[in-house]
Amino acid sequence: MDDAETTDPATEAFVAHRNLLFTVAYEMLGSAADAEDVLQEVWLRWSGVDLDTVRDRRAFLVRVTTRQALTRLRTLRRRKESYVGPWLPEPLLTTPDVAEDVELADSVSMAMLLVLETLGPTERAVFVLREVFGLEYGEIAEAVEKTPAAVRQIAHRARAHVAARRPRGTVSPAESREALRAFQRAVETGDLRELLDLIAPDVVLLTDGGGVVRAALRPVVGTEAVLPVLLRIATARLEPVRVNGHPALAVHRDGLLDAVVALRLDDGLITGLYAVRNPEKLGRLERETAVSRERA
Repeated sequence: MDDAETTDPATEAFVAHRNLLFTVAYEMLGSAADAEDVLQEVWLRWSGVDLDTVRDRRAFLVRVTTRQALTRLRTLRRRKESYVGPWLPEPLLTTPDVAEDVELADSVSMAMLLVLETLGPTERAVFVLREVFGLEYGEIAEAVEKTPAAVRQIAHRARAHVAARRPRGTVSPAESREALRAFQRAVETGDLRELLDLIAPDVVLLTDGGGVVRAALRPVVGTEAVLPVLLRIATARLEPVRVNGHPALAVHRDGLLDAVVALRLDDGLITGLYAVRNPEKLGRLERETAVSRERA
């Protein structure tokens, strides 16, 4: 569908809310490619709806998107069971304004998406719709086909689960940028002392090669194991980029994008490093992707 062709009401409504719908699907799936597939399914259903019967077009579209994403999420969970090595979300090159919306940036960060992976499908949908997009329990109940009372209970459990695993404290955009600059400088110069000052002793490095390119098949834990890996990328060209609302590094070798490295910060230290090398997941680094919380 050509976004420029917005002459009929159905297309206009879909285009108006498209960024929101993509963000809902992406936060539920952690995959831009799958989120786009969900939006195609949503459009096919939406284009056949009698608009006179739809009281709230935004709510209707969010409901259909949620249901389609839930169906795909259950399929993805089976696919991930056979994934080679650690699975990481598909990184997005995001627009500058995303970083300024701290709540949105937090919700699409690599660290948060990995926390959401530990929730069941319905719990994930309820958490995303309630905590990120601020939907009422009644709206969420329609989307996940549960009662409002059940949704409240699910939301409470999901909130507690996420709170125990999410990064500690809010990191400002300025703090994120400074941490990345210091990290890049230390890696490029091979300054072990500075790296040790920046990285938590129990830091965890996850590398996602998807069985396509070389990557560690298990998490790399602790500074002693992680530092040699970081020093090996010092020979590459490192470029600061905005990924999922946060500063990250694009690693280039021989003029080609080799990996994207995102950071998790806790109490001023880097506790997580997420390196996506799977070429199938790097396509969204060629252009910016718009994400939106677009409240009702």
